[in-house]
Amino acid sequence: MQGKPLIGLNADYRSAKKDSPAYSFIAAGYFDRIMAAGGIPVIVPPLQAEGDVDAVLESLQGFVMIGGQDLDPRRDGFMLHPSVRTMDKRREEFDRVLMRHISHRRMPLFAIGAGMQLLNISQGGNLFLHVPEDLPEAIPHKDLQDRGHRHSLDVAPGSLMERVYGDGEIRVNSMHHMAVDEVAAGFAVTARCPDGVVEAIESDSPDWFAFGTQFHPESGSASALDCRIFEEFIDGVVDHRRTYSEMRVLVA
Repeated sequence: MQGKPLIGLNADYRSAKKDSPAYSFIAAGYFDRIMAAGGIPVIVPPLQAEGDVDAVLESLQGFVMIGGQDLDPRRDGFMLHPSVRTMDKRREEFDRVLMRHISHRRMPLFAIGAGMQLLNISQGGNLFLHVPEDLPEAIPHKDLQDRGHRHSLDVAPGSLMERVYGDGEIRVNSMHHMAVDEVAAGFAVTARCPDGVVEAIESDSPDWFAFGTQFHPESGSASALDCRIFEEFIDGVVDHRRTYSEMRVLVA
């Protein structure tokens, strides 16, 4: 009998400073939500050998790519906007390698915040670097004075987001200044803010259970309904594992 699925989590990283050593860290909401949804979280630090990345992913059944500071647009051929606050170089290099391996394996994936932005970039999409300038008519998507800032959400019929939220008024937290612009091939937008800003994408490829949210359902400002996204993810991982196991039996 198969037990709970093992779900990987990347971690943030901070380089050494004069008064502190280098260290990895992660908000507890990520692993708490996975455990509450029926998975076992496995935190993966920024590995440096690609062979080690493969070895770790071989032992996992799904992955959650966490949010964090901004991706460096220069890595994708764009200018560095003054508002961009890049994540540590070691973390970003690892995250990009990790995403490439996850995509190649078609491993079940839930990407959050900057994680969703990286998912979109890795599959050929691109980003708005600063919503207030790129979309001047958009509502505020970040309030430095209010970490619980929220806005409403419009979800696409038949999507995972609709299964979570159903009908009625939906409001989610918002703490970003970058956003998805052109959506990668193989993905569909399944939730937007009423101003048009992309808030969720889902793979429409039958061989890859993968989706992302720009908002943060792991955050303390998330609602109980938001947290159900993790339940949908774990259910999808279990279904994927069952299907994969049945295929292996048929091949054998």
